[in-house]
Amino acid sequence: MSLLQMENISKTYSGNQVLKSVTLNIKAGEIHGLLGENGAGKSTLMNILFGMPVIHSTGGFEGNMTFDGKPYLPKTPMDAMKMGIGMVHQEFMLIPGFTITENIKLNRENTKDTFLSKIIGPKLEKLDLPKMKEESKEALNKLNMTVDEYLPVAGLPVGYMQFIEIAREIDKTNLKLLILDEPTAVLTESEAAQFLEVIKNLSNMGIAILFITHRLDEIKQVTDSITVLRDGSLVKSIETKNVDIVEMARLMVGREISFETSNKKEIDLDEKPFLELKDLYVNMPGEKVKGVNLKIQKGEILGLGGLAGQGKIGISNGIMGLYPTQGTILKDGKEMPLNNPREMLNNSIAFLSEDRKGVGLLLDEPIDFNIAYTSIEIQEKFIKNIGPLKIVNGKEIKSHANKMIEDLDIRCTGSNQYTRFLSGGNQQKVCIARALTLNPEILLVSEPTRGIDIGAKKLVLDTLVKLNKELNMTIIITSSELAELRQISDRIAIITEGKVQSILPPDASDEAFGLAMAGKDISEVVD
Repeated sequence: MSLLQMENISKTYSGNQVLKSVTLNIKAGEIHGLLGENGAGKSTLMNILFGMPVIHSTGGFEGNMTFDGKPYLPKTPMDAMKMGIGMVHQEFMLIPGFTITENIKLNRENTKDTFLSKIIGPKLEKLDLPKMKEESKEALNKLNMTVDEYLPVAGLPVGYMQFIEIAREIDKTNLKLLILDEPTAVLTESEAAQFLEVIKNLSNMGIAILFITHRLDEIKQVTDSITVLRDGSLVKSIETKNVDIVEMARLMVGREISFETSNKKEIDLDEKPFLELKDLYVNMPGEKVKGVNLKIQKGEILGLGGLAGQGKIGISNGIMGLYPTQGTILKDGKEMPLNNPREMLNNSIAFLSEDRKGVGLLLDEPIDFNIAYTSIEIQEKFIKNIGPLKIVNGKEIKSHANKMIEDLDIRCTGSNQYTRFLSGGNQQKVCIARALTLNPEILLVSEPTRGIDIGAKKLVLDTLVKLNKELNMTIIITSSELAELRQISDRIAIITEGKVQSILPPDASDEAFGLAMAGKDISEVVD
């Protein structure tokens, strides 16, 4: 009998159906892998399972769920936790100023009686710190962690934080199902190996694990069965022993993806490269680059693809100097200074980060200033001189912002709206507008369509193609969605384990891409 049954789950956002009759079954103590590219519907399915408010505030969902033999319809995450479902999110939910123990026991603190509590009531009980430390230590021991439970979380390595998140969940006495969303993305190889052993131990304790990851080797290593989603639909549910890594990749990518390869440029690799990376190393947590060599030609659209955690995102971040970088970067034969974002901008290299809130936006500033501020700082655009004074030309900024709002269909109340109050997709469009305002020779775009609806995705991709064709702009696009890379790229470099595994034409076979993503030799399937 299944511990969890999700039957015919469908969900629509603003007329866009993101889940289409998806069914998922998980047994007690089972490790179940959930696979799919970005945008496949995994997060929406988990939001429904965990009772996230975004589901109910947008019209709810269709379908039925049962958990532990009972009808299940959580309205809040608290409802899910009361039923015995825990979740470790991609983004840490820890309080840095608290100790490890305080984070593990938050909202479930051990208390003991005081003289006043016996008279007035339990609100005047005091914390039973020895008991809290004892239980926290017990949870950490189950994860084979030797860290002192009284240490503050602030300053700990990200790998430790991931284990503390899990310790908090397994400290709950009624835990029956634990959802892990990309849990190894921030871990080193040794930490990831330790983590997989922890998952097996939890399974042996009778706790079911729903393991969401793009790392197919980990899925193959620890899961009992897998479910694959693509474009909001169920592709296949199968026991892991009956499928190999290559087939998993092919199921994720799919064969019915439509893409155009016409009008793609023939890249002359004998010409002098416009941008060249030599032995590039980037120390970006979860996306480390370990010796990439690449030559990008003038006017090329180069796609960077691969599975999550393999280093593709680290390349553009390293070029821009946002994480410690070693190696050599040459632009038009000139060596670029490393670890210096301003110099990269001065050399006409612009970057659209995948982290729109952390890097791309000034959340408490209006749209028009967000679009213009980098150009004001680096290029002194939107500046007018009044005698010896230089002042910002607000009228010109607003006029330019209104044009970008129209061109990119940014849904807002006006150019003076603060970006914090935009939807995720519209925040992403503001980031794109800011990068385009620099009129760069080289544009690095990382996950440009993440969080954007289908119609807006086409608009963004069409904009990149237009910039490339009309301005001969060199574009390096990093994306977890292979379909969009195949749609607009001249060549696609697949990054595996921090290095270039293969460089493929966009019309290469699904099998070739699947093998490359799995780190396998593709010589037998590529002419």
